Amino acid sequence: MTDVEVAIAVAEAGAEVVRCRFGTSLERIDKGAGDFATNADVEAERVMLKLLQEQRPQDKVLGEEGGESGSGPRMWLLDPLCGTLNYAVRMGVAAVNVALMADGKFIAAAVADPFTREIFFADGSSAFVRSNGNDEKLVPDARSRLVDLNFDPPFPNAPAFKAATLAASSEFSSRFRPRVVSTTIALTWVATGQRAAYITDGDFMQKSVHFAAGLAICEAAGCVVTDLWGRPCGNGATGLVACADHETHSALMNLIRNYLK
Repeated sequence: MTDVEVAIAVAEAGAEVVRCRFGTSLERIDKGAGDFATNADVEAERVMLKLLQEQRPQDKVLGEEGGESGSGPRMWLLDPLCGTLNYAVRMGVAAVNVALMADGKFIAAAVADPFTREIFFADGSSAFVRSNGNDEKLVPDARSRLVDLNFDPPFPNAPAFKAATLAASSEFSSRFRPRVVSTTIALTWVATGQRAAYITDGDFMQKSVHFAAGLAICEAAGCVVTDLWGRPCGNGATGLVACADHETHSALMNLIRNYLK
């Protein structure tokens, strides 16, 4: 299998576990600071890791629950259940994320929506959605004016910048319509044209198991992706802004700069 095919297969394997465990009695595993995993997270990652070790035993892996294993110049980033808080209260908004990086670049990525059964994937140059066996190229579109904002911590740029403060400003609401989301499936919505943009504070975006796959898909789809200062996404505490087009990005940068002066 190609790297993209492996990414898709691994994401689908995790999504199958997430689907099967949804609505069942879940064991919560405390991770501190109010965060937790469930047995569904752990089991999904175990299945994903097993398949990945069969297909790419020479590669390094960083998993949300199991940490880092293996060695080599290529690294797979796995988030078996992005949206655990939603999932635990039986809210079907979550994602299974898989990304492959080498030399600071995304080689392949896949994001599975366990509930719609859609698979969003990218090969580093193009992005697609697979639904009912059909692949369709992703085309970003900002016409909805809907902007997803992540209100989950950490907030390394607070108090200067807070997504909640931005959403409450009259300058923002005069042009955009805020939506609050707590899973990185929202990044794929920017790539598909369902959202105009996605904004989050945070750090280590490019190498985050939470954000890497969605970020890779946005970039491959042709979205404008930067940090909160309008610079290329790095690995510091600089947040993330993903937009469907340059006009939307410029408008949001003008608003965000008011808080980061």
